[in-house]
Amino acid sequence: MTNRPAMQDTNSGTPAQGFSDVALRRIERLHADGLTSMGILQIFADTGVPLSEATLRKYVQLGLLPRSVRVGRKGKHQGSQGIYPVSVVRQIWQIKQMMARDYTIEQIQREFLFMRSDLELLGRTLDGIFTKLDAAVEDRQSEVLGRAVTRDVTDAKGLSKELVSRLESVERRLTTNEVISVKAG
Repeated sequence: MTNRPAMQDTNSGTPAQGFSDVALRRIERLHADGLTSMGILQIFADTGVPLSEATLRKYVQLGLLPRSVRVGRKGKHQGSQGIYPVSVVRQIWQIKQMMARDYTIEQIQREFLFMRSDLELLGRTLDGIFTKLDAAVEDRQSEVLGRAVTRDVTDAKGLSKELVSRLESVERRLTTNEVISVKAG
């Protein structure tokens, strides 16, 4: 017996069970620093859910997924590689589920994933701000003001994570309600 989080429906070519929420959270925890396109493709291949590199690129070009961020490799003359946030695995799975329910790419773009790119950008922007703040505060660690600012930055990080999490939750609820109301109507 296999322990895969997804199964393939051989009659329709669509995912029968798919990724469980537990499996998605595990993937997100294991790959918190992000994934290369090959890593994403491997995760889907390992679960039996079809995903090609061309499809991945198409989803990015259509704005359904965020673009990768170029990250330098360690070592001299190693170049860089594109890293996607691990959340793209959940997003791709959601797109595949919607397409299995006969939604078109245009409907998905227009009605369901309308905030996804903005939320990803917000998260990356906040991460960049906190990286700069951390560097500025590091110089003032011994000062009383520096310790107070460090506490404020730590509090702000928590608030930013809470904000992004709540906005993602709102989007999920809106998406779920849209799917139910559109299909019911």
